Amino acid sequence: MKKILSLLLLLLLSAPALPQQFIAHPWQGKRVAYLGDSITDPRNNGSKKKFWSFLQDWLQITPYVYGVSGRQWNDIPRQTDKLKQEHGQDFDAIIIFMGTNDYNNGVPIGTWWDERVSQVEYGHGQPKTMVTRRQRTPSMDPTTFKGRINIALDSLKRTFPTKQIVLLTPIHRSDFHANEKNWQCDETYTNQCGLYLDAYVDAVKEAAGVWAVPVIDWSAACGLFPMLKEYGQYFHNAETDLLHPNDAGHERMAATLMYQLLALPCTFGK
Repeated sequence: MKKILSLLLLLLLSAPALPQQFIAHPWQGKRVAYLGDSITDPRNNGSKKKFWSFLQDWLQITPYVYGVSGRQWNDIPRQTDKLKQEHGQDFDAIIIFMGTNDYNNGVPIGTWWDERVSQVEYGHGQPKTMVTRRQRTPSMDPTTFKGRINIALDSLKRTFPTKQIVLLTPIHRSDFHANEKNWQCDETYTNQCGLYLDAYVDAVKEAAGVWAVPVIDWSAACGLFPMLKEYGQYFHNAETDLLHPNDAGHERMAATLMYQLLALPCTFGK
């Protein structure tokens, strides 16, 4: 028996190595809708290529792009309607990158829920009866950031219940000086509501639990940090535009997103 085991071990050790197997990227060749603002908008001149352009090259993703410069979360329902009109259900997933303009325009954060006291039937180990409970429903206040996210995701999930929806947090932002009427300070300052950008990033991350959608924290993961002069190389203009990433910035964002998306299915079922 020992001789047989020794012979088997020798055969195993001398056998040629099996070829390495690679996992196919779950988003390879899919059709993805991108909703957002200027950093997504193909007409914005901050870069020649956008993050979704790189994903198109690397993963052969067909992009359906609806981002518009200057828009805030309250524009997502309009972009959703346009997506439905143009493609119906004939696409695979949605990626939303929005929030920096809500911060810049001083949109109040608001709350996720409206709460009230209600009557509901309940029975556990005894016949059901009417009991009094607190009940919460999503706040649909269009003047607040969380209310806008609620309105948008309520619309998206009702319109596209079978689609993967992924949220991206706003990235770090520094000075943007387009002209005397569009002079934006960096994120070390509060906005008109007295809030830092962090509050808006955190709200997008919280939306994951509220609406059962995955969130990729681009603010932390992509590494862009324009408050340091060394990162000016990743933005449109190191002197006047540290808000919009250039090609190098978009490539770095896209590389981060590509690897983060490996952990998420693009489609469900067959």
